[in-house]
Amino acid sequence: MSPDASAAQGERCNIASALPALAAQSPERIAMRCPGTRRADGLAAYDVALSYGELDRRSDAIAAGLAARGIVRGTRTAVMVRPSPEFFLLMFALFKLGAVPVLIDPGIDKRALRQCLDEAAPEAFIGIPLAHIARVVLGWAKSARIRITTGRYAFLADDTLQRIERAGAGAASQLADTRADEVAAVVFTSGSTGVPKGVVFRHRHFVAQIEMMGEAFGLMPGGVDLPTFPPFALFDPALGLTSIIPDMDPTRPAQADPVKLLDAIHRFGVDQLFGSPALMAVLARHGQPLPGVKRVTSAGAPVPPDTVAALRELLPRDAQFWTPYGATECLPVAVIEGRELQSTRAATERGAGTCVGRPVPRNEVRIIRIDDAPIEQWSDDWVLPAGAVGEITVAGPTATDSYFRRDAATRSAKIREVRDGVERIVHRMGDVGYLDEEGRLWFCGRKTHRVETAHGPLYTEQVEPVFNTHPKVRRTALVGTGAFGAQQPLLWVELHDPRTPSAECERIAGELRAIGAQFAHTAGIERIRFHPGFPVDIRHNAKIGREKLAAQAAPG
Repeated sequence: MSPDASAAQGERCNIASALPALAAQSPERIAMRCPGTRRADGLAAYDVALSYGELDRRSDAIAAGLAARGIVRGTRTAVMVRPSPEFFLLMFALFKLGAVPVLIDPGIDKRALRQCLDEAAPEAFIGIPLAHIARVVLGWAKSARIRITTGRYAFLADDTLQRIERAGAGAASQLADTRADEVAAVVFTSGSTGVPKGVVFRHRHFVAQIEMMGEAFGLMPGGVDLPTFPPFALFDPALGLTSIIPDMDPTRPAQADPVKLLDAIHRFGVDQLFGSPALMAVLARHGQPLPGVKRVTSAGAPVPPDTVAALRELLPRDAQFWTPYGATECLPVAVIEGRELQSTRAATERGAGTCVGRPVPRNEVRIIRIDDAPIEQWSDDWVLPAGAVGEITVAGPTATDSYFRRDAATRSAKIREVRDGVERIVHRMGDVGYLDEEGRLWFCGRKTHRVETAHGPLYTEQVEPVFNTHPKVRRTALVGTGAFGAQQPLLWVELHDPRTPSAECERIAGELRAIGAQFAHTAGIERIRFHPGFPVDIRHNAKIGREKLAAQAAPG
């Protein structure tokens, strides 16, 4: 049943509701495996596993124990636990209770992390021992009146998760009668495209994500997934999949060891893989075949064409390579398969932008004229025709409606639309792009990253791919200097070899100017500077920190 239908009929709506049914149907099926101890060869033994029956039973026990401690329906609970059985047991326990987990990227700047916790004002704090030390030393989450540790002893905490689970052992089902519009979680953005903001997820948003991702990618129960971004692993049990939690630091996918990833893939028959473009690049450079993998999904930033081409060579001929487009606030929005992405590569390298595919069914994607001010009420007068670049908007079941305690950000990103007496939220993606005559969506960059020159705007994803065709260039970044409306474009260049001598850099700069001269929109880009290594986001290690590069380019 769709979340809309569930809401209309007043039925229970909860991401954890599929777990009891799956546990009853296949109690011994493995829901997840985690690295655990080391073998003699140094690789992970993956000797920590949870079956569907155990995940359901133990999450019920933890839920009952948490409820006895005062964590109940609606309790905001900061969760600072590494990818582990404890993390997944906790998350499903909290969802079952109808409590509200607060999730923050652990790798973000510590000052930003404290700010996120202050904004969320959690009533409970569950974390590893190190998180509790930081909580006390750095003054995190002073609002938390309930403090639980995953450690063996209740050091700096009120209780341990082990004792909580023992206290609830044997509990009956704890699945709360949550409704579609109840708040399910507060998930903070990484801050890679601005200040981290707490996205308010309602239960209907999570349920819709499960349905839409399953339909878009053809996910079927019984598959084995290697989700290298932990929050996505939460979807696997709801889809009837087995998760193999990889032996890697999820905040640094670019530093993942491909040998460890391939060991897990081969040992457990992984047939689907999720990862950021940075992780895909790691596997592509390693160059070892992935014979059993039937489906790869990469999100977080555009996947470089060379990476797509290289991975396609390593996958079976019938394998699918999906690159969904979306954001924390709304996912999935559109999807494209690798073969179609490769077929649009030539257009991308001529400045067309990056094709991100067709909108996922039930989403309505529309392009409106660019405006940096809030828009309170939707008007069809704002909508641009096919081929015109504007701001990407989406309305659909997964489009969230607010940020937690960030009214100004909510007003800037959300538009209220009323059709036939029914109100819905239109989310402004903060990206620019266009729809072509075939109904495909093309991404042209972040709205805040556009360079407004005296001759008109320049968009990063229509400029940078033109220059990225140079064989010695790893990637480029367009920034603007000067007054908005009269900005001067500047192209930062990161080479494959950061030790390239300055004389060689000068020669490459001349060649780049010659490449740019072939196209009207890049012909005026004369200023070129070289950078040893671009700043990138923490979550996916793929989004370029253009704000920092613009500051470095500014005079003085």
